[in-house]
Amino acid sequence: MEEGLRPALPHEGALGLVPGQVAVDELVDEVLDAVSLAGAALAVGPAMLGGRALLEVFQGSGQVARSVEFDFGRVAFMTGFDITLLAAAGAAFLAVRRATGRRRQRGRARTVLAYAALAAGAAAVTSTFVFSATDAALMAPPAYGAILLSVGCALKAQRLLAAVLDRLPLGSASGWLAVRNLRERAGQLAGILMSLILFTAVATATLTMQAVESDAVAASGAVKSVDAKNLETLNFTVVGIIVVFVCVMLVNSLYAATSYREREFGQQRPAGATPGQVLGVVSVEGLVLTVVGVFFGTAAAPAGIVPFTVVRTDAVLPEQAFGVWLAVVAVASAVTMGTGLATARRVLRTPAVRAVASAA
Repeated sequence: MEEGLRPALPHEGALGLVPGQVAVDELVDEVLDAVSLAGAALAVGPAMLGGRALLEVFQGSGQVARSVEFDFGRVAFMTGFDITLLAAAGAAFLAVRRATGRRRQRGRARTVLAYAALAAGAAAVTSTFVFSATDAALMAPPAYGAILLSVGCALKAQRLLAAVLDRLPLGSASGWLAVRNLRERAGQLAGILMSLILFTAVATATLTMQAVESDAVAASGAVKSVDAKNLETLNFTVVGIIVVFVCVMLVNSLYAATSYREREFGQQRPAGATPGQVLGVVSVEGLVLTVVGVFFGTAAAPAGIVPFTVVRTDAVLPEQAFGVWLAVVAVASAVTMGTGLATARRVLRTPAVRAVASAA
């Protein structure tokens, strides 16, 4: 074949991409612009309401004067838009790389990050014993340590799930099918498990430590200083933001993972499975995910709670921990089970023939 007629190879070109890939990237950019702008615009209203509510909380506790007025100005508006667009661009970039098969293997990097987070978390938790009971920064090391330990466990979510599934003694038909589905989709479900671990560990550790601190101050008869009130409000605000974000991420991941199974559910029904049996499988899957996520999240939380309690009150495990843990587990279970079952019910409303044909 002559040199001038030689066909272009897929790796050639200015960007090293085939024309089809360039078209996909351009389409993704256009969709990204529209979706991110629409999302940022819709978030303005809730942001204004949230900012006003936060100011009222500070004013109610005496941390901010009543004369201070709420002002949602140009700086706040532009900052929110910039952060939203940057986050959307980064998420879209990672999603496109994953969908088009251009992502490098990240198993080794994820493992290194997981062990680094575990080591840093252990160091932060251990440093708690350097502080005294009256130090204002006493809560910071155990709180950060618990968060880092939960991140380390979350990064190992896929392997943790696989290890648990290998030891589950489920003999019923729904249980066997659920475990089989979980094994096949362990990589996809890792994101859901990560959200559960982070939610359980962060909420349990931080809320328990704040409850211990408040009860210790009340028992001593002292009055909280302005700095103590600021720190308490900051803790609740940060935890609230993290918890809400993780809950939203958990709901989105569960909804997407269950909606994607429309064809699977459609194929099961002509084979003899009833809607009740399909929902039973989804229930067992959600229960397994909830138990695994809560278990490893609970394992990370005491690593921060115990050192803080020992230094602050000379106790080991505070009595407030159990109540906080029950509330956190109840929320995690309700979100996981409720979202999975509600989405599965909606998917099952589609006739089996149409579900199989539309997904084919």
